[in-house]
Amino acid sequence: MSKSPVSAAIGLDDVAFGSNPGCWPLPPAATPHELWLRAVAAGGQGHYDSALSDLGRLQRLAANGPLAANAPLASLALSTRASFLRQLGWHHRSRSLDGQALTLANGLAAPSADALIGLAADALGVGRFAASARALLRAAEPVTDSTAARLPVRFAWVSAELAMVSGNGVAAVAAAEQAIRLAETLASARHRVKSQVILAAALCSSGDVDGSRRAADKALLQTAVFGLVPLRWAVASLLADIGSERHSYAELAAIRDMSAETVIRQGGVWCPR
Repeated sequence: MSKSPVSAAIGLDDVAFGSNPGCWPLPPAATPHELWLRAVAAGGQGHYDSALSDLGRLQRLAANGPLAANAPLASLALSTRASFLRQLGWHHRSRSLDGQALTLANGLAAPSADALIGLAADALGVGRFAASARALLRAAEPVTDSTAARLPVRFAWVSAELAMVSGNGVAAVAAAEQAIRLAETLASARHRVKSQVILAAALCSSGDVDGSRRAADKALLQTAVFGLVPLRWAVASLLADIGSERHSYAELAAIRDMSAETVIRQGGVWCPR
């Protein structure tokens, strides 16, 4: 699995939302916003111990500073912590964090959108599909109002996931393809890779297993190139179920299990199934 060495020329924004998501160790954070970027970057690689440590520092700084100035970052910290819980399967625990994030967002577009999309994903993960749809509906306006280009991609991801579990494969593929198109306009390699993973799952849900294999095989290679361990686990798990054009079941099972073990070594705790 690729790990890019740290360089003075690589900034935290380029790791969290740019072309170097596999950079490790991460550059230090000089500001509260950079603490959030550092946590996002570490979480994308599955370094949950580092990510949670940085989020804790950020939340302590926000609690000790002017509330109006720090509330948006405190909201983002809670939403990010919730997203890590979902990645590990703890949807029933992430909901309260996203609810707190929405309160702290105080109507501001970007943090409100993050929290509402998170609430939609939380509800989805525990089978509350109507509640998920309502949260997505509420998220639509702040997503549109925000200048954060990553938010429409996140919105499309959860829209695709909701369509999948609702049995609407056609809508799932349409939303996943929208995520692919939107992610192509971003600098974020991580968003492009996750959109490819979502597309693979959506194609599978629609009955296009061959298309799903091709998309998933492409995503599996990208997760190795960019060091995105949680996504590597997810796509290897999918391929272990449907088969691969490039890898045997034994190879996929080894990648899946090694990724899961790496997450544990790096501070992640999987929700028991």
